[in-house]
Amino acid sequence: MTSLSASLVRGAVTSPFKRAGQPDATLPPGRLTRPGSPVAPGPLAAYARICGFAESGPLPVTYPHVLAFPLTMRLMTGRAFPLPVLGLVHTWIEITPHRAVRVDEPLELTVYARELTSHRRGTEVTMATEARVDGELVWESRSGYLSRHRQPAGDTPPPLPAPPAAEELPAVTEWRLPGDLGRRYGAVSGDRNPIHLHPLTARLFGFPRAIAHGMWTVARCLAEVGEAAELHPVRAEFKAPVLLPATVTYAADPARNAFALRGAEGRVHLVGAVTRPGQVDTP
Repeated sequence: MTSLSASLVRGAVTSPFKRAGQPDATLPPGRLTRPGSPVAPGPLAAYARICGFAESGPLPVTYPHVLAFPLTMRLMTGRAFPLPVLGLVHTWIEITPHRAVRVDEPLELTVYARELTSHRRGTEVTMATEARVDGELVWESRSGYLSRHRQPAGDTPPPLPAPPAAEELPAVTEWRLPGDLGRRYGAVSGDRNPIHLHPLTARLFGFPRAIAHGMWTVARCLAEVGEAAELHPVRAEFKAPVLLPATVTYAADPARNAFALRGAEGRVHLVGAVTRPGQVDTP
């Protein structure tokens, strides 16, 4: 059993004993680190193909997140982590590439829990990931994961500002996503969460069909964005799951540095933006 699969099993066992929304909840103070090691070329090539990245050139900008995800899951399924991992929803991700990373550079990966915040739908934890080459910080990210629960009366924070209207972004291309996309992406990423694999296992968690991995949707969009995403910070917000199979539309406006993924009848699955120097807008 891989370390990520073991963490999924551990999360299923420990989640019933954890309850979100505890006022005295604290995050584990430690960090988990994977020593510097080279990237395996075979899995990298398979990842690049399924996400639409070039199979030559720098490391895909989302790949350090994939490499570090087993560490993230180990931390979130540990006893000291206050939220149940079952039911956690990946709500957003920010990626800051400090420079392009060559595929032959050994990456040292570190993950830690950064903060707990109140959310209008529950409690959100921010997880941080850092990638270093010989001590140099070359890439970092922050991700938000939401544990949904009822907020006490009077404790609900105000809603966040509305993102730019994804419906206004011009359509660029259309993608037809097969029903086995979750299994194929799970095979190359190691993330075999049951909600992504089969309709039957997805229904156990309240979904009518298997859903695409959120990290596949953002990776596919950033592969389409191209060089700008390799050089500048990016933020993406996951709005609605993509039920497989599906036909989705990638929309983008380079002048606004904005992109989105839309589904049937204009349903918005993802919105994102590249932050260039001097720009402060986020999706």
